Amino acid sequence: MSEIPEKASGGVVWQSSPPGSIYDYIRVASFSIGPDGLVEQWSRRAVDLFGVTAEEARGKDPVEAFMPADLRERGHRRVREILDGKEWTGLVPFRIPGDDRPHGIAEMYVMPSETQTGERAALCIVVDVRALRRIETDLAASQAIFGQSPFGFLLFGTDLTVKRANRRFATVFGGSADDHRGRTVHDYLNLPEADRMTEALRSVLETGESVTDFEIVGAAPGSRDRRHWSINLYRVHSGSGRPIGVAGLGIDVTRRHTAAREAASARRNLALLNEAGARIGNSLDLEATARELLDVAVPGFCDLASVDLYQGLLTGDEAPPGRWGSSHDVGYGAGSAELRRVAFASAVSDTPRRTDGGHGTGSGCCGPEPIEVGAVHRYPFNSPCAGALRTGRLHTVPGVDGELVQTTLVVPMVAHDTVVGLVQFSRTKGSESFGERDRALAVELAARAAVCIDNARLYRREHERALILQRSLLPPGDPEAAGLDIACRYLPGTAATEVGGDWFDVIELPGHRTALVIGDVMGRGLRAAVAMGELRTAVRTLAQLDLEPAEVLSHLDEIARGLGAPIGAQQSRGHKSRGPELSEVYLATCVYAVYDPVTRRCTFANAGHLPPVLVEPGEEALLLDVPPGMPLGVGGEPFEEVEVELPEGALLALYTDGLVESRDHPLDEGLSAFRRALTDPARPLEDVCDRVLTSLETGHGEDDIALLMARIQGLPSEAVGDWRLPREPRSVGRARELARTQLKAWDLEPLVDTVELLVSELVTNALRYGEGEIRLRLLRDRTLVCEVWDAGLVQPRRRRAKDTDEGGRGLQLVGLLSSSWGSRRTPRGKTVWFELALPDGEGAAEPTVEQLLSMF
Repeated sequence: MSEIPEKASGGVVWQSSPPGSIYDYIRVASFSIGPDGLVEQWSRRAVDLFGVTAEEARGKDPVEAFMPADLRERGHRRVREILDGKEWTGLVPFRIPGDDRPHGIAEMYVMPSETQTGERAALCIVVDVRALRRIETDLAASQAIFGQSPFGFLLFGTDLTVKRANRRFATVFGGSADDHRGRTVHDYLNLPEADRMTEALRSVLETGESVTDFEIVGAAPGSRDRRHWSINLYRVHSGSGRPIGVAGLGIDVTRRHTAAREAASARRNLALLNEAGARIGNSLDLEATARELLDVAVPGFCDLASVDLYQGLLTGDEAPPGRWGSSHDVGYGAGSAELRRVAFASAVSDTPRRTDGGHGTGSGCCGPEPIEVGAVHRYPFNSPCAGALRTGRLHTVPGVDGELVQTTLVVPMVAHDTVVGLVQFSRTKGSESFGERDRALAVELAARAAVCIDNARLYRREHERALILQRSLLPPGDPEAAGLDIACRYLPGTAATEVGGDWFDVIELPGHRTALVIGDVMGRGLRAAVAMGELRTAVRTLAQLDLEPAEVLSHLDEIARGLGAPIGAQQSRGHKSRGPELSEVYLATCVYAVYDPVTRRCTFANAGHLPPVLVEPGEEALLLDVPPGMPLGVGGEPFEEVEVELPEGALLALYTDGLVESRDHPLDEGLSAFRRALTDPARPLEDVCDRVLTSLETGHGEDDIALLMARIQGLPSEAVGDWRLPREPRSVGRARELARTQLKAWDLEPLVDTVELLVSELVTNALRYGEGEIRLRLLRDRTLVCEVWDAGLVQPRRRRAKDTDEGGRGLQLVGLLSSSWGSRRTPRGKTVWFELALPDGEGAAEPTVEQLLSMF
């Protein structure tokens, strides 16, 4: 209690205890008895306790007024003894005046006193026993709850120090319950958690708002295990409502937290597996699949990751990179074969682009040197990485002290018992350690990626084979021809295969002529490409025979019909019918055209293909009227030929239906759009091709597209020497003279001797074995061609002359001195020709003695 001045006179009044004290609960009352045994003073608490006012109580005998009748005699005796100077303490039943039944029991303490005149009196202190019993019961219940609670219980004062702790709290944090008095939360928790807890206590004390399920993390004394506690805080008040502190109830929820973490981990793992199934393997590309795996794993599963694939797998080796069986011994270098780092991912900033197992600046688990993405490397034989590759099993590698990585999972990528590579998952220090479920997930992720990578490997192998086939069946990117400027394009119907049945070809023919071919095998994919290759090979073979275009198509038709015969034989032996499929594959359309740069005439023959387009200078594009015959493989109908003279600078376009036909528009619209795209033929030919493909929106992917364009550039007249010679012996000398004169005019003196000799041989043969007038023609373009024409039908045949023969060596000499030679039929006889390379300034190479003697 404290003194508070209240009066100007200087008097001082002692202030009573603050509201809510123990006296408010036990209800202490007092009254005094005078020398006559009657009540003199009656306190206000006595009014509350007995229900009698002071006016009603003063002057009454307390024994007669408040005690039951059967106890009054004893009561009078006790009062006399007290007035005689004795103290007395005891329990006294009391009643309310007017009520004969006992109303309650009061614990009374009576002490003698004296009046101002020295007479004997008594002061009585009375406590309601029922209030005392309630307090005892409440204290016992409070002690049971506080002391026997299985949860940690703390009472913090207003200064946020511990005022009381229960036994459970002391069991966890050591010592007895009294040892914790005066401590703060900083004595139990690390600084960040202690600051959080202090802030929460201060908030509860100031606002009165309770805090529930406030989670803190720490460790009990002497233990390194991280524990999780859920704390409930509420403010404690006195009976009058004055805050006296904060109570805290703590529950250890580590198991619940662990279970929740494991459940979250399981959900995360399932989500990762679901994401892996959706994202890994969409590209059918080895490197892309590896990157897709790391996109899923980082940062959802680990902090750092890398993928190594066998170098042999990436380079297309036929042998599987590694195969393990019952012995669990992987081949292919026993785990030490060359690998290439194909992918790396990191969720940690400023991390080197490597994962060598240690990820640090020092030595890693699989070697001391960092491995860059794209580097080809080998793992040491005794390293965990090599061991994982040999056994096909996961290895767990702890990190090195002082480095970034905490743990690395080295997981072999196994598909169909074949090890295709290695993936490493790493978690840095501070991250949660890998558990058993994480290891199982790592194996599952690696296995899924391995299957996709193996599929990509098989696809790459088949794809490369298909591309090799396709490219081998198409002419080179910049085909050349005399008198023609050529550009071409090929687009597969689907980017997945990049192979199809469309083809085009540019074939050099004797006399600087050129065969232009375009065709389309019905169907797509590898089977169509194989059929196309067979037809293209047949076209090239027939072209070398120098047949007329219609004749070439007739032979192709027979070949196409014969391609399906073996399967028909299989059907006759009981195989399931596949005739409709084969008939579709081996039906084809084709345009075969032969261009002569000397006359600028082009002869066309069409087997069911779309008509060529011709754009003359200053004119609109026109579809050439070439009669469309039946497709190849149908048979029974002859093919017609059309000869067209092409003006200088004209543009000729051959194409397949994929360029002009699609589901979005009919064929006529596509042809019109194609013709409009060719309205500016004077532009560079490559630009014209690009414009056509761009303007016609060829990206629909419905069919293959082949486009072959040629700008007409006929041989100039000064590059042609053409003479007719009578059928007489002196024409041999005349032919040599004409050839010599023409070569000198062309500045080809190094070829004069060779050409004179060979011209002499061919003209002599024409006189000896041919018929009719003789024609000599020299053509100068990229090479020099000499042709000798006559009306005879007998083709020259090269033979081996005997030692005794005086002749028969002319054609051997022609074959020896020329780069190529041959003969072809013409409508009025035959033509024998030879070709020579133009001199490069060093003079023509003379035949050796051995070459000359080989003719004898």
